[in-house]
Amino acid sequence: MTELNNLLAANEKYSSSFKFGDLQIPPSRKLAVLACMDARLTVENILGLNTGDSHIIRNAGGIATDDAIRSLIVSHELLGTQEFVIVNHTDCGMLTFNDEELRKKLVSKYKVSASSLNFYSFTDLEQNVRNQVDRIKSTPFIPEDIPVYGFVYNVKTGKLGRVV
Repeated sequence: MTELNNLLAANEKYSSSFKFGDLQIPPSRKLAVLACMDARLTVENILGLNTGDSHIIRNAGGIATDDAIRSLIVSHELLGTQEFVIVNHTDCGMLTFNDEELRKKLVSKYKVSASSLNFYSFTDLEQNVRNQVDRIKSTPFIPEDIPVYGFVYNVKTGKLGRVV
């Protein structure tokens, strides 16, 4: 709870001059972004986005999991997005372990099976981006004409490098 009071105070300040109450539900730039949850990524700043411009979906590794794809389908089918962007980044924690090692650690610590958990670790950053783009493009509920772009963000320079 040490951060809770800070969060609530920050929200009080934010809400006192809140100006986004009239934004429409669909993102104005018809864009959805799937990015890693890494705290060093401020997706809006990296891509020059403002509140209301896009949907931003984040998880560990920027992985096109079933849940991320569910969000992309809702984003497109119900809210009109027309382009998808994947953003992975250098120095990603997902490169530092493998799923089996983490499963073993969890079983040892919690004494419960972790065999059904998939953490989607990877060893090749650019290949991971390609895999996520391919997974989205191969989803039967996302039209083939939706462009899906893949990038690697460099956490040391702030630059994006296009992979796909």
